[in-house]
Amino acid sequence: MTADFDVTVVGAGPVGLAAAIEARMLGLTVAVIEPRTAAIDKACGEGLMPGALPALARLGVDPAGHPLSGVSYRSGTTRVDHLFGGGAAGRGVRRTTLHSALSARAAELGVDFVPRRVDSLEQDDSGVTAAGIRSRYLLGADGLHSTVRRLTRLERPVAQRARRFGLRRHYSMAPGGDLIEVYWTKTVEAYVTPVGDDLVGIAMLGPQGTNFEQALAEIPELAARVAGRRPASDLRGAGPFRQRTTARSLGRVMLVGDASGYVDAITGEGIRVGLAQARAAIDCVDADAPGRYEREWSRRTRDFRLLTAGLVAAANSPLRARIVPTAAALPGLFGAVVDRLAR
Repeated sequence: MTADFDVTVVGAGPVGLAAAIEARMLGLTVAVIEPRTAAIDKACGEGLMPGALPALARLGVDPAGHPLSGVSYRSGTTRVDHLFGGGAAGRGVRRTTLHSALSARAAELGVDFVPRRVDSLEQDDSGVTAAGIRSRYLLGADGLHSTVRRLTRLERPVAQRARRFGLRRHYSMAPGGDLIEVYWTKTVEAYVTPVGDDLVGIAMLGPQGTNFEQALAEIPELAARVAGRRPASDLRGAGPFRQRTTARSLGRVMLVGDASGYVDAITGEGIRVGLAQARAAIDCVDADAPGRYEREWSRRTRDFRLLTAGLVAAANSPLRARIVPTAAALPGLFGAVVDRLAR
């Protein structure tokens, strides 16, 4: 059977759109299957670390936002700030703004958008068929709760204990500066990210059942800043974060982004790592060598997975209360970790 496209991408989040752009930049034909036609919003910290911006620029994408110069960890009266090394800068960008910029670039390059859902897929030695579309390869970029991952039976069970979730809401107010503020309480981390000159996002990461207002009240400094201000967006949630896979590919199907397995949002590096996965997958499609993807996925995500898993383990242990004081006592080590993740 003749393939309609070189590659089908299931899911039009940032990583899926990046993969589609990568494919078109190599002259490959590509279809993106996504039932939602409007800009897709999601509960996330919305901070693009320095390494993400050059990766987006290479795709021809430069989303508007607010500059970020570093990270500030805070707990009670303890605070430690670190500016990104080498004068690098990140950017706070609304998720919908990022999606619109990537969508526009994909459309400009001639990506075909197909407003359908994938509920089954079939593959053989020459291609994959899903939602009535046949292609030589298929990329599952459909997020934490990936249908493609389930259909290919690449899911691995995850322990129910210590599951973590995210909540996010925006407030209309001027940013307090150009640092990502991370407040550590007994149970949650609150990320404060400026995403515009008059818009700030607050994301909470914590256990199931976390109440946004109650968690906010446990951070008096932050609660005082938003007191009396009407939220600029609805409260959104995401999770559970931890997702595991037995492998990242099966035949001509490859998983990218959150669909390929996810540790946690604690480092804010999901977009950068997802962009690297998208590039690796499309390189494998272009070379007609899907067997390379597993190795490339492991190589390009190794640092992220190890550092994130270590930080989450500490956050879920009796060491949690010592994380910010230790970072303050060892600013060089704290800065090295931040810069490692921000590359």
